[in-house]
Amino acid sequence: MNFDHIYSTYWQKIFRLCMGYVNDFDLAKDLTQDTFVIVWQQLPHFRNESAIGTWIFRIASNNCLRQIEKQNRTQKVKLPTHLQEDNSESMESHIQFLYQCISELPEIERIIISLELEDVKQAEIAQIVGLSEGNVRVKIHRIKEKLAQKLKEIWTTI
Repeated sequence: MNFDHIYSTYWQKIFRLCMGYVNDFDLAKDLTQDTFVIVWQQLPHFRNESAIGTWIFRIASNNCLRQIEKQNRTQKVKLPTHLQEDNSESMESHIQFLYQCISELPEIERIIISLELEDVKQAEIAQIVGLSEGNVRVKIHRIKEKLAQKLKEIWTTI
């Protein structure tokens, strides 16, 4: 497998997954880079027991969970509500709000919805998080309901 091809195929997806966890642009970039350093180092040991994407998403999820655990051990800090980008268009603010809502979900729900947003098949999500495919389907439905409810609350207060 060609690392350059893997990197170009998965970088954006892994970055968005990390954003769903940490809602911090710079930290998400760092976690994405850390993920690909591990992929680079471990690629010769990849045994094709799962799809390459599943393996990479699992590495990224583990990196993000370690980062969250480290932050929780050191100090509770409120997650930022805005991405560090210049674009201030309406769509950008909606995306920022979505990342904020996702970052407030419990860890397993963040993993599941972030992978769902990356169009990862539910069978792969189940394999990544260690749940049954049926359980993943139910969780995705409930997570979407939670996010929709948060959006309704915001729009009714505006």
